[in-house]
Amino acid sequence: MLDRAGIEYMVTGSIASSLQGEPRLTHDLDLVVALRSEHVPPLLESFPHPEFYVSPDAVAGAIRTSGMFNVIQTTEGDKVDFWMLTDQPFDRSRFGRRYEQEILGFRLKVSSPEDTILAKLRWGALSGGSEKQFRDALRVYEVQAGMLDLDYLGKWAEELGVTELLNRLRREAEGP
Repeated sequence: MLDRAGIEYMVTGSIASSLQGEPRLTHDLDLVVALRSEHVPPLLESFPHPEFYVSPDAVAGAIRTSGMFNVIQTTEGDKVDFWMLTDQPFDRSRFGRRYEQEILGFRLKVSSPEDTILAKLRWGALSGGSEKQFRDALRVYEVQAGMLDLDYLGKWAEELGVTELLNRLRREAEGP
């Protein structure tokens, strides 16, 4: 859908951590998107009313403020959170590192495992210490062990202020 509309995106959040770590139930999909105003009409056409609810004003506001908006599937209540790609260095770095993965017959662009871990640690810290975010990051770290770019993780953990959380994650992954 987004590819056809010419919208660059990246799957992140619990879907990415479920693909890269331990699967868990979720009813939402988090996407980081490089959305411009010319993308709004094809985006809205991709999610037609009444099957979907999306506020054109919320989309325009998200573009203007580098914020977010969501699309809600009206019969099931599932939702997609669209987070605008910002000019923040970490956002640009992780967007540039996304990769394609086949999921249920679809080719999707997904956050790298390192960036999924870092984003989960960051969200956990910003939300006051969410253990769910930490566990998601830990499971990705455990499953992807041996394939992770540890230098990249360390550099960005320091930049994002989550070095202590990354150290805790490493200790817990290694076990007693």
